[in-house]
This record gives sequence, structure tokens and C-alpha cells, in this order.
Amino acid sequence: MITIRRANERGVADFDWLNSKHSFSFGHYYDAKHMGFGPLRVINEDRVIPGEGFPTHSHRDMEIISYVLEGALEHKDSIGTGSVIRPGDVQRMTAGTGISHSEYNHSGSDPVHFLQIWIIPAARGLKPGYEQRNFPSDERNGRLRLIASPDGSDGSVTVHQDVRLYSTLLDGGQSVEHGLAAGRIAWVQVARGEVTLNGQRLGTGDGAALDGESSIVLDDAHSAEVLVFDMSGNNV
Repeated sequence: MITIRRANERGVADFDWLNSKHSFSFGHYYDAKHMGFGPLRVINEDRVIPGEGFPTHSHRDMEIISYVLEGALEHKDSIGTGSVIRPGDVQRMTAGTGISHSEYNHSGSDPVHFLQIWIIPAARGLKPGYEQRNFPSDERNGRLRLIASPDGSDGSVTVHQDVRLYSTLLDGGQSVEHGLAAGRIAWVQVARGEVTLNGQRLGTGDGAALDGESSIVLDDAHSAEVLVFDMSGNNV
């Protein structure tokens, strides 16, 4: 079964400095039918104007992934990490027993556009941690590149949950296929462009939950950047 979550159905937070689209309930947006999917709790598509951002705030017991689409995101946290995240970079922050951080648009002239992803960890009370890796476009062009996994395989960042996250760039006649083992569920998020998922057309900002499917086929793409979450259906 495939259940599509259209971009225009998402929750919206619109402030002077931030425009955010919420695939699942978040902040002041609450929808009992969209509280997450498996261990995937948050997918926010954020746009922050130059020089603005999220001041220091705290999290605990969550795996947080930042995925930049355009611009540069500056990160500082209470465990001493300071970095700038750009397109192709993937940042994983383990909140664990508690961490404080800030996120700002690094540029004074250009907006930053990124996805913030929250994954519920397999265990509570983990030691806070941070990891950042770069995945060049040529590694993702026409193929599914593993960017996050529970064991850090293939150079991916490590998430403390049975989730394997892939990124792909597809256009024209390019296509990819990914098999789903029994008991696995998946979420497909179109970061930009258009693509066909198992015969169903998706556009920018659309997401799709897959349950009981044996494979994912992405084809007939137009300038598409897509994230694929392969997850255990029994871990939350």
C-alpha cells in the first residue's frame, strides 16, 4: 500500500524570517492522522532568510538530520561543535541525554533551504553526539546513495535506529529500484523536481508512505532529488 502525502497538505509555519512546511505534526501544527511514520517523526522543509535562524534551544532523545538543498546552514552546539552545512552535506546530531544548539543562515545575502529530519532512537539516554559527511552529486546521480544507517556502512553517518536513508538525483531516463525486505516500511520524500514512484506521480514536497510493498521504483524523473527511508516496521 502506498499513501501519498501531498506538499499542499502539509502544515505551515510562516514567520518574517522562516517559512516551514511540516509533513508531520510539529510545533503549533497538530494533526492526529500525521504524527510520523514508523520511527520517522519529523520532516520539516525550512527556508530561512539571510542572517536569521533558530537561537539556542534544547533537545533530548532524538536523532536529528539536517540536509541542505540550497545555501549554507551554520550550526553550533553545547558539546563544542561548530560547522557550516552546505548542499551535499548530511549532519546527524544525537540529542540523547540532552543537547543545546543553534542553527542560522550562514549568509548575509542568500536564503538557506534545508530539510530537518527527526528519527526516534532505538534507546533513550544516549550520549549526545555529532557527525557530518559530504556526499557529492556524482555519487548520487542515477543511483541510491546510502547517507545514513545504523552501522555507518559505506561511509554513511550513523543513526541510532534501524533506518537506512538514501539520497538520489534523477533526470530524464534515469531510474532506480530498491527492494524492501519483509517487515520493512519506507517513506519517500521528493525534495525537489518530479518523479514517478511505483507508477504514481510525485512532485516537489510530496511524500509517500509504503507499507507491504516489496520494492521501490523511481523513474520518469525531471530534475528530481529524492530521499528514501528504509525502516523496520516494528521498532517504535
